Amino acid sequence: MSDRELDAAGITDPAVREAYTRCKRLNARHGKTFYLATRLLTPAQRPAVHALYGFARWADEIVDASSSADRGAELDRLEKQLDEQLAGGCTDHPVLAALADTVDRHRIDRGLFTDFLASMRMDLEVTEYADLADLGRYMHGSAAVIGLQMLPVLGTVGPREEVEAGAAALGVAFQLTNFLRDVGEDLDRGRLYLPLDVLDAFGVDRDMLARCRRTGRSEQPVRRALAHLAAHTYAVYREAEKGVAGLRPVSRPCIGTALTLYREILDGIVEADYQVFSRRVVVPRPRRLAVALPGLARAVLARAVRPGPGQNANA
Repeated sequence: MSDRELDAAGITDPAVREAYTRCKRLNARHGKTFYLATRLLTPAQRPAVHALYGFARWADEIVDASSSADRGAELDRLEKQLDEQLAGGCTDHPVLAALADTVDRHRIDRGLFTDFLASMRMDLEVTEYADLADLGRYMHGSAAVIGLQMLPVLGTVGPREEVEAGAAALGVAFQLTNFLRDVGEDLDRGRLYLPLDVLDAFGVDRDMLARCRRTGRSEQPVRRALAHLAAHTYAVYREAEKGVAGLRPVSRPCIGTALTLYREILDGIVEADYQVFSRRVVVPRPRRLAVALPGLARAVLARAVRPGPGQNANA
């Protein structure tokens, strides 16, 4: 992480600075779409967002590690280290010093991390979900809480609770998009994040999905089921847009850009006629830059305007 960003955030401890730098590298390597959007935040905001991403990515990699003999024990160890770090202790974990610093600076609810790790543990035991409500309980911890963790960093123009639903919806929209894009890869890991009742309504079962994965072609019933879930995901994006409007002006270009780019992944899935088993839909780099550049202009303009009396700049 650049010294400019760390200096702007008032981060001076060398060990904590190194932890933030590690988090930024994780974001840049694995979250290319979101990382590009974070460049539209003020320099002082970026380290905290990288810390939140870095922790989530670390836990996710534990869950997805095929070589790990006891991933549950590793998650337990991570949670114990997190508790120690948040209590003012010092662990040797590469990213937790940055996360604890972010939680303290922005007064983030620690229960959100408990909920997140609970969903990560579900990935070790649960391989399918009966319906959207069942899946929603998983996504609360795995996706909605990510938006809620970020909200104190981003700030709001009014009471934070009025924006929380939109912030949670943003995380859910991103994850639903991933579920549709990565259904084949998830099947390879033994997991299915498409609600069983929706699949059954269109005559789809796991055997058909496995066949699509083997052939690389989405059969017609599968395409219809994915189209139904895509329509639901678009509705969640519309809910998330309401939350973007409630953010501080300096934060809207970043989150608005991330929303646009992720929704374009969903657009790409639709345009590919839901052929997601042989290719991974991405937003091409030129398009990502084309979306980000106007966002950069809006970000620069927003930074030049002083917060108004009703804006909750530190929320």
